[in-house]
Amino acid sequence: MQKKEMLYEGKAKKVFATEEPEIYIVSYKDDATAFNGQKKGTIVGKGVVNNRMSNFMFRLLEQQGIPTHYIEELNDRETAVKKVSIVPLEVIVRNTAAGSLSKRLGLPEGTPMKTPVLEYSYKNDELGDPMVNDYHILAMDLATREELDKIAAMSFKINELMVEFFRSVGVDLIDFKIEFGKTTAGEIILADEISPDTCRFWDVNTHEKLDKDRFRRDMGGVEEAYDEMMKRIGLR
Repeated sequence: MQKKEMLYEGKAKKVFATEEPEIYIVSYKDDATAFNGQKKGTIVGKGVVNNRMSNFMFRLLEQQGIPTHYIEELNDRETAVKKVSIVPLEVIVRNTAAGSLSKRLGLPEGTPMKTPVLEYSYKNDELGDPMVNDYHILAMDLATREELDKIAAMSFKINELMVEFFRSVGVDLIDFKIEFGKTTAGEIILADEISPDTCRFWDVNTHEKLDKDRFRRDMGGVEEAYDEMMKRIGLR
């Protein structure tokens, strides 16, 4: 499968067309950003970690009935995926208070939530990805009621499966961000990535952060944390 013209370049990935109109190639970069692009840097080897871990998680979720855009891992940094139009929403599921939720609601980091919290952000860099609710989404025609119901149901199922899996390797899934795409046939499927860039991972016993918060907060040991997550899931 050959890369043709680049269709899109984001903060962490490039997307290329291929000779197959329904297949794209995603290439993962080492570039790192935080706070809506205000902080920039490089995490050496991040592209490899995020590519391989995302593919591992997509295969795991596919086995449990979650449809994804994953087709085939081509090499350490590149993956063939189904062509989708991304629903312009960041879908966030929170199991434990951390980050912006802690600041917004005055909850100390590490406070367990009695039920998982589902949030949506409108994908718009210029506006800083503002939080929106169902009513905004329907009013702006970002998704239909049926699509939104499917996204919510799939997100809670994904959370359930991932909490159980990561707990089995000694990691608490604090929260995560996912994105969904629509195939040319109109099916809503999981897209984007599942990685230390998009999830908060804490060691079950020590609560050590094993994710991008180490970059956001200048904690050091960023590459080591990403590498540790690869070891935990058996990819190192």
